[in-house]
Amino acid sequence: MDTLFKNVQQQKQVPLSEKVAKQISDLIKERNIGTGDKLPNEFELAESLNVGRGTIREAVKLLVARNCLEIRRGKGTYVTEELGRVDDPLGFEYVSDKARLAEDLYEIRMQMEPWIAGLAARQIREEEKEELQRRCDAVEEQILAGVDHYEADNAFHKYIAECTHNSVLPEIIPIITYSVQLFTRYKDPALLKSTRQTHRAIADAICAHKSAEAEHYMQEHILGNLQNIEHLRETLNAADKG
Repeated sequence: MDTLFKNVQQQKQVPLSEKVAKQISDLIKERNIGTGDKLPNEFELAESLNVGRGTIREAVKLLVARNCLEIRRGKGTYVTEELGRVDDPLGFEYVSDKARLAEDLYEIRMQMEPWIAGLAARQIREEEKEELQRRCDAVEEQILAGVDHYEADNAFHKYIAECTHNSVLPEIIPIITYSVQLFTRYKDPALLKSTRQTHRAIADAICAHKSAEAEHYMQEHILGNLQNIEHLRETLNAADKG
């Protein structure tokens, strides 16, 4: 009985704006409002949910912060294209030891991405092969041009995950490939050359449906990056001591 009473008390403590934010989210699902679509205006929402317009504004602010809604000045409130997705969901930006973070992320990638590459080799469709090679080309072009290739690299790895046709994997990849962003500014010629070579080998193996080769080359790619980070950490530590 005490537990039931505590649960009821906790539910009462949920702010009204939070409850209304949940109701708006449910409304988006029920009315099948898609990404990029406009939400009913403030007055209509207040009337539908039987709350004041001030509460609607607070609820909308919560959903904007969660990247579910965006307010377009003079136009209204819209469902975001990347519904509910945030750039840094685990707060990596605020981790002070970026080298250690990169090492930890690469360890996770070592466990996951070879398997993902192997699965992609088994599941890729004919119409997806050209796009995979195009994304591989984009990384190579940016490396050769001497510009930051993080976005292109992330797109390449994410597309490999998409080729598995597992709905969860493409959402995980941008999180664990955050490690790439940390080190694309270090223009180590050997690492950049290795990235180009292993990316091409991975893409070719996937397109040829060679699962074991795709896993091998992905493992080689990630191991090379991890070793480079470890070397860089040692260099930075030596410089600090000097």
